[in-house]
Amino acid sequence: MLAADLPDLVPARMLNEYVYCPRLFFLEWVEELWASNADVAEGLRRHRRVDSGGGAAPLPDEGSLLAARSVDLASESLGISAKLDLVEGVDGGVVPVDTKKGRPRPDGAAWDADAVQVCAQVMLLREQGYRCVRGEVYYAETRQRVVVEPTAELIDRTLSVVAAARQTAARLEPPAPLDGSPKCARCSLVGICLPDEVRVLSGGRKQPPRRLIAPDSDARPVYVTEQGAVVGQDGGRLIVSKQREQLASVRLIDVSHVGVYGNVQVTAQAVRSLIERDIDIFYFTYGGWLVGMTTGLPTKNVMLRIRQTARAAQGDVDVARRMIAGKIRNGRVLLRRNGGDAVTTVVDQLGRLASAAEEATSAATLLGIEGTAARLYFSALPRLVNRADELPGPPFTGLRNRRPPTDAMNCLLSFCYSLLVKDITAACLAVGFDPYIGLYHRPRFGRPALALDLAEEFRPLLADSVAVTLVNNREISASDFLVRAGAVTLTADGRRTVIRAWERRLSTHIRHPLFGYSVSYRRAIELQARILAGHLLGELPQYEPMVTR
Repeated sequence: MLAADLPDLVPARMLNEYVYCPRLFFLEWVEELWASNADVAEGLRRHRRVDSGGGAAPLPDEGSLLAARSVDLASESLGISAKLDLVEGVDGGVVPVDTKKGRPRPDGAAWDADAVQVCAQVMLLREQGYRCVRGEVYYAETRQRVVVEPTAELIDRTLSVVAAARQTAARLEPPAPLDGSPKCARCSLVGICLPDEVRVLSGGRKQPPRRLIAPDSDARPVYVTEQGAVVGQDGGRLIVSKQREQLASVRLIDVSHVGVYGNVQVTAQAVRSLIERDIDIFYFTYGGWLVGMTTGLPTKNVMLRIRQTARAAQGDVDVARRMIAGKIRNGRVLLRRNGGDAVTTVVDQLGRLASAAEEATSAATLLGIEGTAARLYFSALPRLVNRADELPGPPFTGLRNRRPPTDAMNCLLSFCYSLLVKDITAACLAVGFDPYIGLYHRPRFGRPALALDLAEEFRPLLADSVAVTLVNNREISASDFLVRAGAVTLTADGRRTVIRAWERRLSTHIRHPLFGYSVSYRRAIELQARILAGHLLGELPQYEPMVTR
């Protein structure tokens, strides 16, 4: 990014963020990434009164200022803008008062970042002709005001922060994360920034990463499989009804995305409400094929999409070969754990093919290795399925068939693969990728190629595992399938059974093989998308697939 491409003015709030953490400043101001947590919610609550505005704010030659809230000021000469929480008239002058939810430093002074922000506000008021000899910070936790004296040293410090912030924003990649800082634990963007994880993968941190990543959101997907149902919204809730009978009601804040199958209608009001809340809608055929989605505007970090497009155009196989090697190794682990001696030969062959994939120098070579590995893997997969003969259709021999599947096991696998691609597409959109521009799968109309790329290493871990477990545990039976003209499909009850098993699997926690802390598969998917983003943006030397042991 060139300096000329930057906004003319840096918000005073962003100066606070820069002093606190330059990386946080970059993520919030340049890439416009945002995430909420308890601290953010509490801060917003504390600001409700000042954000509502009120009170006149005449210029010095137009009258006296008594008290005004939510006052906007800007100065091109200073290169700063600000929305002042409160400006009070005191002794013929004015005092800006900034509200913070926490407490002051142990010595009673304002924190450095808060002092810089308030100093910027003092400078803006002086620029407008007001007499302003001090600023104040109101710390809500201790209910006390702390005076900030705009000394020459603090003013110089503030101007240097403005210059440094603009210089940082002009770079093409974010600053390095803080190393072992206690600030990270309560940062709302820790699940996006991944400070310890980035340092581990880049070789800059020798100790195991702290378990800083944000916990799983309480929001969960909503699936609508009832044919003829209508998805609407009313008073902050998502309503599913059929023939005016309400089938379900869910708070919008509890919805991560919506999946609709077949003949299901989503009202225009519901679509708008979901888009406004960054909740994606995924459309499937009755049989479970993902055919489209509705999403809002893309995230603002356009530099990631530029890097993604450039790497795809170059045809570099570096990331692709690591993805495919990860897929082969995870398939090998699934067979080794569950197949016993009967699959030993295939397990050994897959190990050699994974090593060969890591050394592949062209896409054609990688495609050949993947194809060979897939044939070996699926030839051994039937040995893991104990009760496939209880299901309708021909026996599962390990040959993949689809559109339409001709046996129950292939029907389950295809349905689970669609769910996997849906969840990874949602993760790609959340991170800021274009899910249709792949690094391994070639772009094709209607195919989320990048989501298919990232899905490779998760196929054995999630989709294949769920399908095998459903059959072996008799969670699904012959009555959950329909056979028509040789094609096998799931019934409505069968789809619901698979979806429940899928969500259960995504919520399962494992010890992350790269970072060592406990993480759900749902969060692991997002982690992989962010690791890929870090690599494409130049933060990480290479993409690291998630490979279980």
